[in-house]
Amino acid sequence: MKIVSLVPSITEALFDLGLTENEVIGRTKFCIHPEERIKNVPVIGGTKNINIDKIRALQPDLILANKEENIKEQVEVLMDDFKVMVTNVETIEDNYYLLKNLGQLLGKEERAQLFNLKIYDILNQSKLDTPIKAAYLIWKNPYMTIGSDTFIHKILAEIGVENIFKDKTRYPEITAEDLEKADVIMLSSEPFPFKEKHIEELRTFYPEKKIMIVDGEAFSWYGTHIAKCEHYFKELLTEIQMMQQSINSKH
Repeated sequence: MKIVSLVPSITEALFDLGLTENEVIGRTKFCIHPEERIKNVPVIGGTKNINIDKIRALQPDLILANKEENIKEQVEVLMDDFKVMVTNVETIEDNYYLLKNLGQLLGKEERAQLFNLKIYDILNQSKLDTPIKAAYLIWKNPYMTIGSDTFIHKILAEIGVENIFKDKTRYPEITAEDLEKADVIMLSSEPFPFKEKHIEELRTFYPEKKIMIVDGEAFSWYGTHIAKCEHYFKELLTEIQMMQQSINSKH
């Protein structure tokens, strides 16, 4: 089966499930994993501006898209000529069924199930003893955060991090003043590439708060990616727990 993937985390999942470059025949420029394998796969534009003609020339048997990542109108144009599967992953359960369905579709059920078990295992083991209130920022100018109907929110909740913007939906704009209630401010490495200098900017508002860069892929890439984040989550939670202890010792 020849597949074009319009979704970075699904492209990664296809290779993890055992597909080859002969089967994954098109990807977006944001499909960067697995690095060694995707170099040989033709790029058909970005997630929001796909090149319909390039995809037509590839003549795929299946196109994999995502409700949030791709533009509805562009996907609908492709549906006229090709079989398109539109995914929507907002919860851990959604992710379970994404892998299960891909496994069935590609004849890789066992492999998909192993990834699902690994993901549940990692999330079960990665939990803070004492929940902590956090703000998770994905953008700057304006600052943007995440609401409760996002995959990132669900991953945070799984590891014992309470999103202070859980009463909001999608990706609301906020100000630095809105971060007051957070014990820890998490600056995601993507889609906005937060750096050390952005931590310093927020320190002028909150000199006492823990402000940290977090791996955006670990929180936002669904599919198989979480199965590779075991060490990352352990280190992150250790860092947060040490921070909690130092706060408690001051009070």
